[in-house]
Amino acid sequence: MTTYSYRQATDDDVTVVTDVYNEAVIEGGSTTDLTPVGYGERKAWLDRHRDPYAVFIITADDGQGVRRDIGFASISVFYDRPGYDGVCSLAYYIAKDARGAGAGSFTMRTLLDECAARGMRRACTTIFADNAASTGLCARFGFTRYGLMPDAAYDSQDTLHGMSYWYFDV
Repeated sequence: MTTYSYRQATDDDVTVVTDVYNEAVIEGGSTTDLTPVGYGERKAWLDRHRDPYAVFIITADDGQGVRRDIGFASISVFYDRPGYDGVCSLAYYIAKDARGAGAGSFTMRTLLDECAARGMRRACTTIFADNAASTGLCARFGFTRYGLMPDAAYDSQDTLHGMSYWYFDV
């Protein structure tokens, strides 16, 4: 049975963050970046996550002593004006070969627990409306969908997606 753990990302984790993110970019369906990002871009992104914001590495243990980093999750600034302090934006990416085995649920629980520990009052996320796995995860965890923008953004496969907007009262 696979078990999951997490840790706060450091500079040593930029490679896994970059690799997992670029896999999602190339696959399409979960990000509006149209081309893979470089190590330097991901390092700069990681550096912008100063307390109370953070990036976490998700690790899977197969129960036989094999551990591997399979994804990352972030608590980011929602909007950079002081009146929005306590409101954050959530994101997560799981390696394709690790999906469907509970990593997403573990990651969402981790994010919400970390939001509470960091004094957030509301967590928001933006998801392609046709991303059934992520929209379903938000619904299961009690998020409220507060908006839908049809035909809003393209992915790397040149597919136009509607965007769904979700929030959770921490």
